[in-house]
Amino acid sequence: AEMTHLQAGLSPETIEKARLELNENPDILHQDIQQVRDMIITRPDIGFLRTDDAFILRFLRARKFHQTEAFRLLAQYFQYRQLNLDMFKNFKADDPGIKRALTDGFPGVLENRDHCGRKILLLFAANWDQSRNSFIDILRAILLSLEVLIEDQELQINGFILIIDWSNFSFKQASKLTPSILKLAIEGLQDSFPARFGGVHFVNQPWYIHALYTLIKPFLKDKTRKRIFLHGNNLNSLHQLIHPECLPSEFGGTLPPYDMGTWARTLLGPDYSDENEYTHTSYNAMHVKHTSSNLEQEASPKPMKRSQSVVEAGTLKHEDLGESENTQPLLALD
Repeated sequence: AEMTHLQAGLSPETIEKARLELNENPDILHQDIQQVRDMIITRPDIGFLRTDDAFILRFLRARKFHQTEAFRLLAQYFQYRQLNLDMFKNFKADDPGIKRALTDGFPGVLENRDHCGRKILLLFAANWDQSRNSFIDILRAILLSLEVLIEDQELQINGFILIIDWSNFSFKQASKLTPSILKLAIEGLQDSFPARFGGVHFVNQPWYIHALYTLIKPFLKDKTRKRIFLHGNNLNSLHQLIHPECLPSEFGGTLPPYDMGTWARTLLGPDYSDENEYTHTSYNAMHVKHTSSNLEQEASPKPMKRSQSVVEAGTLKHEDLGESENTQPLLALD
């Protein structure tokens, strides 16, 4: 039982869930981790800045203990950081840009988990004040939040749910969501982060967000695509997947409305509303350092075909949507 320290603090139910759903076997956990670690020498072009057991374990869990897949994810995690150094330069809760995004509720994180033990993240798109927050800072705040949350082993096993509320999100705001920055977000979340996403739920999306979704759909893995649900204003279909007891009133749930400062206070500590710089931060980003980037091109994620920017001078042209299967109406639930 010298093994148990890696599963320390997990409930028996969660250990059993990891066995059933993730093929996690306490008796060979060390061998599995070591086999992933042994693959590191195959990628001398990447700086693996953290390789301890607990860290590698989260990648195995995110890929159901398929060692090659887990290693690929570990390599992409560090490669993404290496290719986007400026995003991770001051990757802490008190970085001014990240702090502003957190304070504005990007992301919101509910205290209680859903009925499957998953953590629920909320994004209220209309709160994006584009004169205050760049999309990159919002993405950084989301990645930092996940980085902090993924320390919790229960969440490594149970995963996350993301709910995006598009109510009152204007066409002008949407015009800032260019394919290249959406690609950056998809690469950061889908291809480079060791978390299980149980579902991404769109609520109250206007037609232009639907259009944008059809545009990025080709860059989503099948598995991701199956987990994206477009509910429109049909909250019943949302409640079939996430019980109303777990949701704030904005989503027809029984919890009080979400207070945007909740997660910022958790991350930043009591003095979070203080607009001056201060030093307290609960997450130490020591494993995000500068690394040399002599990169093998073919090993990096395939570049997206740059579809011409959807929004040109504020008008969405039909030919930009293409006549592919993507223009089929999407059902609320696939």
